[in-house]
Amino acid sequence: MTVSYVVRDPASRACAVLDSVRDYDPASGRTRYAHADALIAYVRRDRWVVEWILETHVHADHLTAAPYIRNRVGGQTGIGAHITTVQKTFAALFNAEASFATDGRQFDQLFQDGETFSIGNLPVTVLHTPGHTPACLTYLIGDAAFVGDTLFMPDYGTARCDFPGGDACQLYRSIRRILALPPATRLFLCHDYKAEGRSEYRWETTVAEQQRSNIHVHDGIGEEEFVRMRTTRDAGLAMPRLILPSVQINMRAGNLPPAEENGVSYLKIPIDAL
Repeated sequence: MTVSYVVRDPASRACAVLDSVRDYDPASGRTRYAHADALIAYVRRDRWVVEWILETHVHADHLTAAPYIRNRVGGQTGIGAHITTVQKTFAALFNAEASFATDGRQFDQLFQDGETFSIGNLPVTVLHTPGHTPACLTYLIGDAAFVGDTLFMPDYGTARCDFPGGDACQLYRSIRRILALPPATRLFLCHDYKAEGRSEYRWETTVAEQQRSNIHVHDGIGEEEFVRMRTTRDAGLAMPRLILPSVQINMRAGNLPPAEENGVSYLKIPIDAL
């Protein structure tokens, strides 16, 4: 399950949308906007003003709806400054068109580690938390941290690190940085895969809960042990079903590749390259 968020500032009616979803059917290549339309309806119903459309990283398991949302309710797009590393890596993998820019210009704002900005009157601090991808961010807003795919629920563990640019050592250090936040800090996740034995989806946890019981990285597990576990586990995982369409579109801030002479956009499947 993928979770998107609307973060609101009641004092100003400003809000931000985090990790939006554009529905995609890999069998037909068709896209829809059911999830994005639900977000838009929610914003419009209560008359919120979208200031930001934020990404925690370039997702490999869903397409972002950022351009669609922006065209309908406004807002600036933002992602981590290391998106340029992701773009260069995957531009080479997909042999992207010569005009594809790898300097992040597709996004309105590239956030650096430690940078601050605001959603209305709500201050936001950006933490660069790489490992799953080079560009992963955590957005710290009050007592809440939006961690993307870096952490999952404690009974499921942590993100994989075997995508191009991933690094298990970096992920461990990023997680320890998140877990150094105050114990009561609420952590909001982008996905829940519902660990075996659990009947309901969950997407909110705390630093204290992760420190105590995350099966991969609870307090007491060192970097060497974590890297060994993560590397071994990743070696047995299949690629996500939507990684090829997702990355090609998400590295473009949600836009499709340029249409060809017939007016149709195409996605590529690199054979034996991943």
